[in-house]
Amino acid sequence: MIKSVELRRREIGVEDQLPADLPPLLKRLYLQRGVRSAAELERGAKHLLPFTSLSGLDAAVELLHQALLDGRRIMVVGDFDADGATSTALTVLALRSMGGHNVQYLVPNRFDDGYGLSPEVVEQARARGAQLILTVDNGISSHSGVACAHQHGIPVLVTDHHLPGETLPEAEAIVNPNLRDCAFPSRALAGVGVAFYLMMALRAHLRKLGWFGATRAEPNLAELLDLVALGTVADVVPLDVNNRILVWQGLSRIRAGKCRPGIRALLEIANRDARQLVASDLGFALGPRLNAAGRLDDMSVGVALLLTDDITQARMLANELDALNQTRKEIEQGMQSEALALCQTLERQQTELPLGLAFYHPEWHQGVVGILASRLKERFYRPVIAFAPAGDGTLKGSGRSIPGLHLRDALERLDTLYPGMMLKFGGHAMAAGLSLEEAQFEAFRQRFADLLGEWLSEESLQSVIWSDGALQPGEFSLQTAELLREAGPWGQAFPEPAFDGKFKLLQQRLVGERHLKVMLEPLGGGPLIDGIAFNVDTTLWPDNSVRQVELAFKLDINEYRGNRSVQLIIEHLWPLS
Repeated sequence: MIKSVELRRREIGVEDQLPADLPPLLKRLYLQRGVRSAAELERGAKHLLPFTSLSGLDAAVELLHQALLDGRRIMVVGDFDADGATSTALTVLALRSMGGHNVQYLVPNRFDDGYGLSPEVVEQARARGAQLILTVDNGISSHSGVACAHQHGIPVLVTDHHLPGETLPEAEAIVNPNLRDCAFPSRALAGVGVAFYLMMALRAHLRKLGWFGATRAEPNLAELLDLVALGTVADVVPLDVNNRILVWQGLSRIRAGKCRPGIRALLEIANRDARQLVASDLGFALGPRLNAAGRLDDMSVGVALLLTDDITQARMLANELDALNQTRKEIEQGMQSEALALCQTLERQQTELPLGLAFYHPEWHQGVVGILASRLKERFYRPVIAFAPAGDGTLKGSGRSIPGLHLRDALERLDTLYPGMMLKFGGHAMAAGLSLEEAQFEAFRQRFADLLGEWLSEESLQSVIWSDGALQPGEFSLQTAELLREAGPWGQAFPEPAFDGKFKLLQQRLVGERHLKVMLEPLGGGPLIDGIAFNVDTTLWPDNSVRQVELAFKLDINEYRGNRSVQLIIEHLWPLS
């Protein structure tokens, strides 16, 4: 288990050129996030980075222009997650709006086709008459898939945002802000962001050629920013200045009711009010429902939802995705229970859990092991890799790490020490995937634990909660909560404001079995205020002997039957007395 949870306050940077009329609380929060100038707070679309510095655009645009001119069948090949689904839908809609009458899409099946533009996917595209393959949110590592396409005489245009390897596939054009020679200032674009930029460049090129006119109207690509916002937030890419503009513009369109019917249907099924939407709703309410299709079934359901113009059909597809998400939750709960039982067995065998945990169960679902690894990482605060059978005598594993341990580097070290133990691996610092033969699991589990025992220390297992400091008594108000809500969008690398403080605990009760509802009064004075802590340890709470607590919390607005009130979302709770 986590040895301790430490509360730390973010440091305040040196003030530079922030607007003089900015409320003091917001100025503090922005400085704590490294914002130094008013330009970094701009959210208007005119402040988006120009597409001109994206390398590979000229070749990509010319490929698409020629395909549109010749009426070639363009096959958009996406990834099977929310970023891939939004990228696919956006590209198909944009190309069709610019005169593409022969644009289709193909989404790989996680279980049958593998990741990205595999040779299997190319064969499917060829069977459907593809004359140009356009990848979105994948393709940068698809060497064999591109080679297979070329064997069939099909050119390939790759758009991606993932990190490239030592060599690039031999595609006719590649657009990726993370290419070594790319001068685009933002490396943080999601796949859907890259797709959006390519479509803007294509429209500008066609405009110069006089492509649009009386018989073909020029499309307003801003109408697709709702898809950009959803894919960007769901993919948990850093919200740098440019991504914040993209997300804010998309959120604003959704709030104004100017969104795709599919997004409207997802909001309805998730019981979210579009007018009050914030970025976290995209990540925690809409994104998981889209992702459930790719995890358990086929992401083409999600793409169809985002493409349809019929709200009735959208609601039917949203219901289907919601049912898949409920099934995913049930599968995940069962897998968590089995994993915790495995942990208890380990703890009986030895006094301490290994610093690196690997789990496998023959009945686990390979589409859910990534979520399981993330949940277990949070519970035990150490790197976790969860495996499920792939159906051919091999296992597919998905891992999540903690700060201070680069998971892909750890796998690379294991591959160097024990060549052949893993069939393949890849990933990043905080998340990675791999496959191995089932017979190799026990050896991998032990060697992974041994390596992390060398690379990590017990001190590494101290979880840190970051706070923006205390709120003044007068700041526990609806006005402050609304100010914070509108000051975003908040998200990855630009975290939602969190605060700390000491309170009298006046009332407490469990709701929904595992959620702690409390009434509080700030020790330094202030209004009585409600708070809720989700998924508390029921062996500790409610502890009716506790009268004072220290909290790490977020300031939220609770809306119930038309009434709005301030509520604390409690991130962590320490009893004081």
